[in-house]
Amino acid sequence: MAVHPVEFRYGRDVVRGIFSEENRLQRMLDVEAALARAHSVVGNFSKKDVDVISRKANTKFVKISRVNEIEKVTNHDVMAVVKALAEKCGSSGGFVHLGATSNDITDTALSLQLRDYVKFLSEDLLKLKKAVLMQAGRHKKTVCIGRTHGQHAVPTTYGLKFAIWASELQRHLDRLEECKQRILVGKMSGAVGTQAALGRHAVRIQELVMKELGLKPALVSNQVLQRDRIAEFMLLMALIAESLNKFGTEIRNLQRTEIGEVSEGFGKKQVGSSTMPHKRNPIYAERICGISRVIKADAMAALENVPLWHERDLTNSSCERIIIPEACILTDYILNLTVDLISNLVFNHRKIKENLNLSQGRIMAESMMIKLVEKGLDRQKAHELTRECAMESYSKNRPFRDILEKNREITKMLSKKELENALKSESYIGTAVEQVEKALKQLR
Repeated sequence: MAVHPVEFRYGRDVVRGIFSEENRLQRMLDVEAALARAHSVVGNFSKKDVDVISRKANTKFVKISRVNEIEKVTNHDVMAVVKALAEKCGSSGGFVHLGATSNDITDTALSLQLRDYVKFLSEDLLKLKKAVLMQAGRHKKTVCIGRTHGQHAVPTTYGLKFAIWASELQRHLDRLEECKQRILVGKMSGAVGTQAALGRHAVRIQELVMKELGLKPALVSNQVLQRDRIAEFMLLMALIAESLNKFGTEIRNLQRTEIGEVSEGFGKKQVGSSTMPHKRNPIYAERICGISRVIKADAMAALENVPLWHERDLTNSSCERIIIPEACILTDYILNLTVDLISNLVFNHRKIKENLNLSQGRIMAESMMIKLVEKGLDRQKAHELTRECAMESYSKNRPFRDILEKNREITKMLSKKELENALKSESYIGTAVEQVEKALKQLR
């Protein structure tokens, strides 16, 4: 019976599979088999025993049901795996897990799971960056009102808005590349990190195991890989989720009835409300924003796992069984949801233009100020003069242009044509188009 929504509602099967009970068991068996082969290389085991262990270290032989059965008796999950594998190996089973401690197996197995997962995470980020860049290119000249403090500021373009998002996604890709060298790490260090039980070939055994598994050996460790590694990765996913939260929040705001510039795609048979037939709600964006909170909360829990007692305690284990699969599955899910959201955005150009003119031209006050400075007026005086005209336009609810045209100080410096040009919103977007083109060139 499925309980958690990641089991049946949120998440992709291919990513769920990485964190499934069966795959976790297989990854633990992979580590046990690699350990046995390393022992053989240094002369501790015979090739015959290693061949048996290698062949049987597979969920075709070691069943989850049997592992769970043994765990009910041992109350120890790793020992249950060791016993289940050993009993399938006959006389060779006596060599299983030699010199290792539980976290040599579980931490290294987790790194293998994360290695499989980060491939999807990287692909997701690239897909989303591509979708965002597509909108940036398509709308590099779509002039819209820029807003600060929720108020109309000066004109900008939708292309610049998307280019900024794409640049943010690239930083996440960069962070992921840097983070991989710290999370794709394994260890064979024994009970408290001294490698005593592995004998005189301990360092060589660790190197052999990690080389075979495609992981870096930890430089030093105690009984566990230090949890700053996991916390860093979880914080990276929280950062990614917060970027998606930011994108979703912007789209939700732009879809507000009062603004109405951009909206989610809406299916022909889609229903917005069970009672209000007219509703077209931003459900994807809201879901992305909501789930981002869970991912962020998981990252906070990961931080709590960094300070363990002495050479280790068990407080991180139960917590990580929940937060790591949950955060990974949900991050992948909302990344793909955001790709869909961005790719299918609907732009209402009539509303975009209408909102540009909503303030009766006052958004061009900065443009007027700059034009007056170009004509030789002191910047501070130009600011005050333009501000007074803007406030009069606001208080009298009259077009900004009307107020400017009746101001003798301004008309003395600017011709009618110059004043008109200074009030054109499409002419006051600075280097926005060039910035988008630069981002398209570099980020593609």
